[in-house]
Amino acid sequence: MGAAQILLASASPRRRELLAQIGIDCAVRPVDLDESHLPGESPRDYVRRLAREKALAGLAASDARLPVLGADTAVLLDGDILGKPRDRDDALATLARLSGREHRVLSGVAVAIPGDCRCAVVETRVFFRPLSAAEIAAYWRSGEPADKAGSYGIQGRGAVYVERIEGCYSNVVGLPLAATARLLAELGIAV
Repeated sequence: MGAAQILLASASPRRRELLAQIGIDCAVRPVDLDESHLPGESPRDYVRRLAREKALAGLAASDARLPVLGADTAVLLDGDILGKPRDRDDALATLARLSGREHRVLSGVAVAIPGDCRCAVVETRVFFRPLSAAEIAAYWRSGEPADKAGSYGIQGRGAVYVERIEGCYSNVVGLPLAATARLLAELGIAV
C-alpha cells in the first residue's frame, strides 16, 4: 500500500480491508465517542449522527491534511438496535431472534475535510434461514459473534445463515463501498 489517502476514524479491521479492496490507503485513527442512542432518535439518524461525529472528531484531532472517514453500522430487528453482544447469553438470544427472519443493516458513512462533511446512509435487508439451538451454540464457540453487531459476521462463518440479501453486501460487512466511493469522489479522492 502507498501513502495514506484518508484517515479512518475507526479501529475496525473490516473497514480497513474494505477500503483497501477499492484501492484506498488509510491511516487508522480511531476516536472515542459516546455511542449511546438518543431518546427518540431514529436508527437512520443514529448511524448518520455517529458517522458524522466520528469523522469530525477525527478531523479535529488531526492536522487536517487528509480527509477523515467515519462510519457506524447498526443491525435492526423489530425496531431494536442490536449491538455487539454483552456476553454468551446475549449473543445466543440475538441469534435466536434473527433465526428464520428478515432484519435490516443500516450504515452511516461520513467524510470530513475542513469546512465540509459529506454523509450517506445505506440500508440492506438480510434474510436468515432458521437456526437450531445447536447451530447457534456452535457458532458462539467459534468466537466470531463476540465483536459483531447483531452477533454475526456475513464475511465469515455467519454467511451460512444468510439465505439472501437485498442491497449492498459490503454494507453488512461494515462499510457500503459504493456510497463511500461516491462521497470520496465528491471531495476529490479518486477511487
